[in-house]
Amino acid sequence: MNLDTSYLGFNLKNPVVPSASPLSRDVDTVKKLEDAGASAIVMYSLFEEQIRHEVEEIDFFMDQGTDSFAESQSFFPGGHDFIRGPEAYLKQIRALKEAVDIPIIASLNGSTSGGWIDYARRIQEAGADALELNIYNPPSKVEETSTLIEDNIVNILRQVKVQVTIPVSMKLGHYFSALPALAKRLEETGVDALALFNRFYQPDIDLEKLEVVPSVHLSTPDNLRMPLRWMAVLSTLLKVDLGATTGVHSGQDVIKLMMAGADVAFTCSSLLKFGPEHVKTILNEMETWMEEHEYESVEQMKGSMSMKNVSDPEAFMRSNYMKVLSKYK
Repeated sequence: MNLDTSYLGFNLKNPVVPSASPLSRDVDTVKKLEDAGASAIVMYSLFEEQIRHEVEEIDFFMDQGTDSFAESQSFFPGGHDFIRGPEAYLKQIRALKEAVDIPIIASLNGSTSGGWIDYARRIQEAGADALELNIYNPPSKVEETSTLIEDNIVNILRQVKVQVTIPVSMKLGHYFSALPALAKRLEETGVDALALFNRFYQPDIDLEKLEVVPSVHLSTPDNLRMPLRWMAVLSTLLKVDLGATTGVHSGQDVIKLMMAGADVAFTCSSLLKFGPEHVKTILNEMETWMEEHEYESVEQMKGSMSMKNVSDPEAFMRSNYMKVLSKYK
């Protein structure tokens, strides 16, 4: 049974890739993921705000102390001596590269153009095999038009591509009025892969404390429908690699995404719920299904149920919407 696939220029032993999560903060846990069969791993995200905050804080204290009194000239170490949050991220990249043999995909999470993008180069220098840009910027102002938001995303990609030579993927949410057009722009700007979709963690309101509180809910297999549909559509329109994320909990979920046209399937919630060993369960389920249905390889099934290969392409679009509503009882 051949589970090989390719993503971001890497030949992977299978399409199951743990996505960005706290699991990658621990080297031993990443080793367990590799032992269970993970073919690559996306690190937890380094946030734009972390970089900005750490740099501004260090600059502030160094400026405040430098001219206060003579002894302060040697009191504060130089900026390059400071071990800060972003520096710890680079250190973790190096630690993971020494510990495992699978590709390490770093993750930068931001929303604006700016100096934080310079860290893409430092991430490459630390040894990351690839970089995932996780763009999360929900609009909250009337002047933030869809054109401005999409232009910003493309500009961030363009700036990062100048900084690095390693492959760059972009992880997006699904809140776009014309996703295929944006995806095509990103392809033309040089993105190597798209990871779809980012799960937005929506806030809640505590009625007793009258406070806005963060609320995190793990995905369920039902969440697979959104990336499944867009894999089937975009795989017929683009040449870049496609990674599907959200709702991947079983081997059958991975197979569906491969048939729709994905190159890899990212999973996070299932691993947080069942542990690193769940990767092996997913792979065993894939092999069992493929054997029962006489599939010899992942490549054989890849894209076989994309929009261009199914008998009713409109099943992925508006006609299916009409059928569902008209037949529901």
